[in-house]
Parts: sequence; C-alpha cells; structure tokens
Amino acid sequence: MRKTITGLLAGVGLMWACGTSAQAQELTIFWAEWDPANYLQELVNEYEAQTGVKVTVETTPWADFQTKAFTEFNSKGSAYDMVVGDSQWIGAASESGHYVDLTDFFNKHKLTEVMAPATVKYYSEYPSNSGKYWSIPAEGDAVGWSYRKDWFEDPKEMQAFKAKYGYDLAPPKTWAEMRDIAEFFHRPDEKRYGIAIYTDNSYDGLVMGVENAIFSYGGELGDYQSYKVDGIVNSEKNVKALEMYRELYGFTPPGWAKTFFVENNQAITENLAAMSMNYFAFFPALVNEASNPNAKVTGFFANPAGPNGDQFAALGGQGISVVSYSDNQEEAMKFLEWFIKDETQKRWAELGGYTASAKVLESPEFQNATPYNKAFYETMFKVKDFWATPEYAELLIQMNQRIYPFVTAGQGTAKDALDALAADWNATFAKYGRNK
Repeated sequence: MRKTITGLLAGVGLMWACGTSAQAQELTIFWAEWDPANYLQELVNEYEAQTGVKVTVETTPWADFQTKAFTEFNSKGSAYDMVVGDSQWIGAASESGHYVDLTDFFNKHKLTEVMAPATVKYYSEYPSNSGKYWSIPAEGDAVGWSYRKDWFEDPKEMQAFKAKYGYDLAPPKTWAEMRDIAEFFHRPDEKRYGIAIYTDNSYDGLVMGVENAIFSYGGELGDYQSYKVDGIVNSEKNVKALEMYRELYGFTPPGWAKTFFVENNQAITENLAAMSMNYFAFFPALVNEASNPNAKVTGFFANPAGPNGDQFAALGGQGISVVSYSDNQEEAMKFLEWFIKDETQKRWAELGGYTASAKVLESPEFQNATPYNKAFYETMFKVKDFWATPEYAELLIQMNQRIYPFVTAGQGTAKDALDALAADWNATFAKYGRNK
C-alpha cells in the first residue's frame, strides 16, 4: 500500500512539474438544449480525439438557461469552464466579473478581421466601441424568412398578383412588397394566410420581430454609448416600422398573438402561411422531409429592405466565453485557439453550426451547402442587436409591455407606445446612473 501511495504521489508531482493537472483534462461547456449544442458536442469530440482533453457540452432547456447560468455565476461556482451565452448577457456577465477578459486573445489572433464584423460588435465587445472583448463568436444567428415556393410560382397566382399590384410575384426585396404579398395570400375562407411573424412577449420574440422592421426602416433603439433614447427609439422611422409590423399582424393566421419559433415553422409545415419569420437556426427542420412535408417547395430569403434602402436584421446567436471561476482557464484558452482555426470553423459549419468566420461565410462551398446558407451569409453582415447593458432584462420587459398591446390588439398608436417606452428607458437608465 505504501509503495502504491508513493507511486501515486510521484505521479501527481510529475503532472504538476509538467504544468498540467488531472482536472484540466476535462472541460465543460454550458449551453441551451437545442440542435446546435448537439453539433458542438460532435465537434468537441474531434478535439478530444486530437488532444486527449474530454469536452462535455452540458445543456438545459432554453427556459432555464439564463437562470441556471447566472445562479452558478453568482455563487462563483466552477461547474462550467465555458458558456455559450446570449449576446445580451455580455454586459451583466462582464461587469459582474463572471467572464474572463479575452481582449489580448482577440488582438493576438486578429479576430476582428477573422470574424464577421457584426458578430464581433454584438457577441464579443463591451462596452460598445471600447475594444474590450469577452467572448468568441460561436453560433451566428439572425432572423430570416422562409416561404412557399409552390404558392409563389403558381402561374395563376403570378398572373393575379401582377394584375393587382403591377409587378412580378417573387420573394420580397422590400417591406412594402412583403406587405403586398402578405395581403395577397391572406385568404381566411381557404384557411390560407399571408404571413407568420413573432408575437410572443415572454422574452425577446416580439422585440426581435419588431427590430427587423425598425432596423430596416433606418431606425435605432438608442445610442449605446450615451444611453440617449429620446428622439431615437420614438423616432418617426420607428413609428412607421411599428405601424408596418402591426399591419402585417393583420395577415397572420388566427390565434397568432403568442407565437415564436415553433409556431412560425409550423406555419410552413402545416400549410398556413405564404411567408414565415424565424431564426436561421430553426431552418434545418424546414429542409428535412421528415419534419416538413413541404421541404421540397420551401424557399428562403433575407430580411427585406426598408423604404430608404436600409437592410438589417435582428441578431440572434451566441458567443463562447471563459468563466472566470473555472479552475481550467488555461486549458479553456487552448480550446479556443483550436476553435477559431479556419479548418475548425469550416468543420463547425459542415456539422450544422452557424459559423461567424468571414472566410467560411464568404466561400461558395458554404453558401451552396443548404438552400438557406446564402441568405444567412447576406444577413450576418447586416445585423444589429438589442441593448447589452446589465439591465437589459428590464429594458426588454418594458419594450414588450409597451408594444404588445398595439401590435396584437391595436390599442393606442405606435407613437404613443414608443413615447411611453422612451420614458420607461430614460427612467431605467437614470436608476442605474447610465445617462448622466
């Protein structure tokens, strides 16, 4: 027994002398429970095969993801070495000391040049324009659109549409065209409807949907550096965008006042709507004949332009951060060095992950890999995001409370809703000393 213990101690001493620990041979990444997390597990299995370091992607349902992550962060627990956190978390997580500062890593590997610029701005940098980075863009995502190609390409429908609107029926290039198409296909008597949009106000569904209109109408939510919102969130451009969103709601299927990504995919699979808004991350199910009987006749397009040619989309997706309470930070940094390699990003895309690598996104190989990859490529260079300040959850609740009654029930006016929202946000920023 003494000899065995001595031998074990010698082995431990040897490991420390070599600068490694037994604990560092395993890493845990925390993420939400969805297909991209499964793809990431496949990817990191290849890392284990190459390095011998086992990486486990631990998941929890989306509804619990934020609560579980921040409970662990706030207790300074070391259960997770890395987390693939939502873009809105970056302010709260960095200011509270939960994330490791990755600025030096970013600069060393020139990631501002490697990754699509918008993903760096919204997944990684905080505060805005500070040059401080807290995560590596991991799962790029944004809102795009699916549509029924068979409805659009039916000769009778094409003839009738042109007779009514004076131009050819095709995937819309502008929000005005999208409104016409939604009106054209809205036929309740036939149980056929024009469009499916986000309306769920329990987290960021409705807000993300409205952002697609706001950003493409040339509007903004506010100045992310000065925290000024007056005349910005309630600008005339935003009023027009919110009015358009309300108008589109009138062409949705019945009972569409609490809908998000599940229902919007069902709008296509169940023959309900001509067009449907959704995150690109949920489009793989629409090209799979097992989950979409209309897979062969489903097409995709990027978020259309607004009245002045602005074309942006609401950003989804996440960046991967190193948790500051992890005992394995050095090993985690080695993993990130592997993750950002061109060949790894290419493999990530092949498995089904949405790479943020500009080089991979721009490649013909990627753009032609699926029916929606080209639209995804176009979108990821034209995305904007919600506030990433630590109090983002309060701002989100306030926006939902102000715009939901107008969008789904026509209560008040768009101007009234946005004026009230500006007042709410001013009060919130004043409470936290942001808008001094």
